[in-house]
Amino acid sequence: MLRRKRLRIAIPLVIAAAVLAFASYAFTAANTVPPSSAGSGSGAITGYTISNIAYNLNASTPTSLDSVTFTLTPAAASQVKVQLASGGSWYTCSNSSGNVTCNTTSPQATVAGATTLTVVSTD
Repeated sequence: MLRRKRLRIAIPLVIAAAVLAFASYAFTAANTVPPSSAGSGSGAITGYTISNIAYNLNASTPTSLDSVTFTLTPAAASQVKVQLASGGSWYTCSNSSGNVTCNTTSPQATVAGATTLTVVSTD
């Protein structure tokens, strides 16, 4: 009698497990991934040379920095940003044939707050 009771409970459980297994297989079989150009590789990072750095003071408030200018070699960088303090704001720069100007007025940079010069650039 106990054997029959176990069989009555086991059969519906086996059927439910089979249905769930089939349903999950059908779901995963329907997923498609489009082809992509993803991959990995390596290459040398040659870097840039920064020279002729100038910190340009505000004419009426000389404790404020209005801009930073410098020469970038090679000159082909399409994006250049600077940071004047570790963890500080990043300022977007314009690059004209290697002559870079970074407006540092929004937010306003100060002489006292300018503790480092970090330059990030990319082709």
